[in-house]
Amino acid sequence: MLSKEFPYNVETMILGEVQNLPKGLERENQIIQTIMRQILFALDGLHSTGIVHRDIKPQNIIFSEGSRTFKIIDLGAAADLRVGINYIPKEFLLDPRYAAPEQYIMSTQTPSAPSAPVATALSPVLWQMNLPDRFDIYSAGLIFLQMAFPSLRTDNALIQFNRQLKRCDYDLVAWRNTVEPRASPDLRKGFELLDLDNGIGWELLTSMVRYKARQRISAKAALAYPYFDREGLLALSFVQNLKLQVFRATQQDYGETAKWIINLMAKSGTEKEGGFTEAQLQDLRDIEPKKKASPQRNALASALKLQRKIIRTLNESMDELSRRSKSLWWS
Repeated sequence: MLSKEFPYNVETMILGEVQNLPKGLERENQIIQTIMRQILFALDGLHSTGIVHRDIKPQNIIFSEGSRTFKIIDLGAAADLRVGINYIPKEFLLDPRYAAPEQYIMSTQTPSAPSAPVATALSPVLWQMNLPDRFDIYSAGLIFLQMAFPSLRTDNALIQFNRQLKRCDYDLVAWRNTVEPRASPDLRKGFELLDLDNGIGWELLTSMVRYKARQRISAKAALAYPYFDREGLLALSFVQNLKLQVFRATQQDYGETAKWIINLMAKSGTEKEGGFTEAQLQDLRDIEPKKKASPQRNALASALKLQRKIIRTLNESMDELSRRSKSLWWS
C-alpha cells in the first residue's frame, strides 16, 4: 500500500487481468472494493467462529497467490471468545495506530473465562452484550481510509489523522468538514473516490469508523452493503436504500422525512421477513421535535435521533439474522 503505484500494483494479482478502464477513480475504486471485500470476508469468517483478531493492520494482511485473495495472519493477539482462550479482563493488546477507541473488546466488568463447557454456553450472550467483533471493524475501516487517501498511508500521517479524529470526537463527518475546505489534492481525490455512486463508499466508511462499538456495522452486514455490488444503487434492497436515505435525511426537514420513512417501513413486510414490528414503528412515530427550541435545531436533533433509532433497529435485525446463521458455536 505504500507503493506510489497502489492500487494498480495489485490489480492483476487480485483480478487476474488489467481492467478495460483508463487510470482514474473508477478503476481504483474497483480494485479497492475487491480488497475491502476480501478483508471483510476474512473477518466475517473469524467472527462467525467467535474469534476477535484485535490486531488488524496492513502488516497482518498478506496475499495468497493460490486463491488470489488477501488473508489475515498473526493471531497472536486474537481472543477465542468461545472458550476464553487468550482473553484476560482489563488487559489489552493493540497497535495504537489502528486500535478502536475503547481498547478493550469486552467490558472491564466481564469476569475471567470459566471452564470450557460453561464458557461455550455463555459466549453467545456475552458476544451480543459487548459486540467484540466491532473492534476489528474499526481497524478495517482505517485500512479502508488509507487505501482511499494516499496521504494517510504512512505511520506519521495516520498518527496525525488519529489526533485530528480524536479532536473531532471520532466523528468522520466532522473531520471531513474540518479538513475538506483546505484539503490537499490527495485528500480531495480520496473524497471524490468515496463519493462515487452517490457516496456509498463514504457511508460504508462512516459506518465502520465510529466511536461507539455498538454503532459500527458488522463484517457480515458490511459485505451486504451496496458499495460491493457491481450494479451500485440500481441493486439496492429496501433495507440498504432505507439506510442510505436515513443517512442523507439528517440535514433535511424532520416532518416530511419522518413520515416518508415510517410509511416506507410500514410497507416493508412482516417481522418474520425482516420488516419492523408495530411496536418499533410506534416508537418511531412517537419521536416529535420539542416546540420551545428553534425549528432548525428541532429538525436536526429529531432527524439525528431518528437516524440513530433506525440504524440501531436495522443493526439489531441483521444481528438476529446472524444468530440464525451456520455459526457452529452459536447453535
